[in-house]
Parts: sequence; C-alpha cells; structure tokens
Amino acid sequence: MKLATIRVHGATRAVRVDQDQAVDLGENDLVCFLRHADWLARAEAADGERYAVDGLDYAPVVVAPEKVVCVGLNYRNHILEMGRELPEYPTLFSKYARALVGAHDEVILPTSSERMDWEAELAVVIGAEIRHASPEQARAAIAGYTVLNDVTARDWQYRTTQWHQGKTFEATTPIGPWLVTAGDPALAGEGLDLVCEVDGDVVQKADTRDLVFDPAALVAYLSEMVTLAPGDVIATGTPGGVGHARKPPRYLEDGAVLVTRIEGLGECRNTCRREAR
Repeated sequence: MKLATIRVHGATRAVRVDQDQAVDLGENDLVCFLRHADWLARAEAADGERYAVDGLDYAPVVVAPEKVVCVGLNYRNHILEMGRELPEYPTLFSKYARALVGAHDEVILPTSSERMDWEAELAVVIGAEIRHASPEQARAAIAGYTVLNDVTARDWQYRTTQWHQGKTFEATTPIGPWLVTAGDPALAGEGLDLVCEVDGDVVQKADTRDLVFDPAALVAYLSEMVTLAPGDVIATGTPGGVGHARKPPRYLEDGAVLVTRIEGLGECRNTCRREAR
C-alpha cells in the first residue's frame, strides 16, 4: 500500500495512492495520520474524497517530522573500497524539516555553496512511538519506506569534523513520492536496487542488502538514545558514486535533473535551481 501527502485545494492532505486514484485519509499530512495507533487499518478502509492520480502534486511524504536522522558510511562495498574498516556503530547526523522537498519539486542550490553533491538513499518512516526497542520491536515500528536524496554542500560539510552544516540547507532533500508500507509485496525481496542519475547519467547503483546496519538495527540503536515518534525519518546512508569522490569532482549545476529511484518504491525526479536572492 502506498501512502502520500499531496498538495490540493491550497492545502496538504494525506492520501492512499491506488492505481487510478488517490483516496483522502482524513488528515492534513502523513505525520498526523501515523499518530493514530490503528493507522494501517484506517488506511485500508479509507473512503474519503478521490483525486485523480495523474498530475498529483506530491508534497514531502512527511511534511514536518519531529526528527530526520541520517546515517553515514553504511554501505560495505563503499567503505571497503575507501580502505576503511567497517564501523562498529552507526555514524549519525540530522536534518531539519525545512530541508525536505517533494518528489517533483525543485532542489535549491544555495548561493553560498559551489559543491552541491548527490546521495541517493533508502529512507525509513516510523509508524509507532518506540523507546529501548529490541530488533523485533524496531522492525514492527517501521511504517514503511521511501526514496530520499541527501543533497549535500561538500564545501560546508568539511569545514569542520561535524557534518551537520553541510547537510541541512533548505529545500535540498527530495523525499517521496510516497511511503510504501512495510508489508507491501513490493518489499518482499531480500534487497532493493537503488539508482541515482544526473542528467541521464547513472552515477550511483547499489543493492540495499549491502547496508552494514539494516533498518531494524538503526531503529533499535536510535531508540536507545531518544523516543522515536510516528513520522520520524531515518535516511540509511548512500553507496559509492558521489560526485565529490570523482576525479575530477562533479557537482550539481543549475538546471541539472536529479533522479533518485529505488526498486518497488518509485522515484524522485527533481530539477536543480540556483537560489535567487
């Protein structure tokens, strides 16, 4: 089952996206909807206003999550090819909600950075409040999965040893177009193919089976530090192929078309635009 937040009638609405129509779920966005303990049953039974699927205006799948937590250095092959040892613990940083944009929105390249880079990622969305979770409890707390690109200002990221300042520029992080619920048949396989394209060139390609810390492990680990809440996002990390590591480096330019695709989850297709001041 696919759930999304769309823009319609001058506002946002949470919807179930079926093959030929989107059905209103009775809430303004998915964060609000996922706060219902019985959200899955409500989504399956929803019978609200209908919207044509063609031309839906997708907002960020979660408009204002309480937390967006990101993971670095989490693909085995990428870590080993850089000559590093596999990490014992996840590398974590965060984003603010204003960094998020919809699946077809413009990605804004800030005037203060000349080194904006792509990072295609599988993202987890939390569906139940959880703290001190076992791996089994963590897995059960996952509402579903979506597509995210952690577009990064490399020149800001490496100003210090802390990455946060390069990771949360406003309107830089596409997420969506929808959340695919954890029990959906599209997710039945052991891994999902992840692809990133820039202007038609395939720049990243990986299988999510290569993750060092899988989604349930990340949820359990984070829940030891903080209560995870419905609508929280965990971006699970990116594989090799980022522009900063190329020789010569390659970065996103004004007008570039950035496509982030994950098997079974759909794609984000975003045009990059230089910030206007």
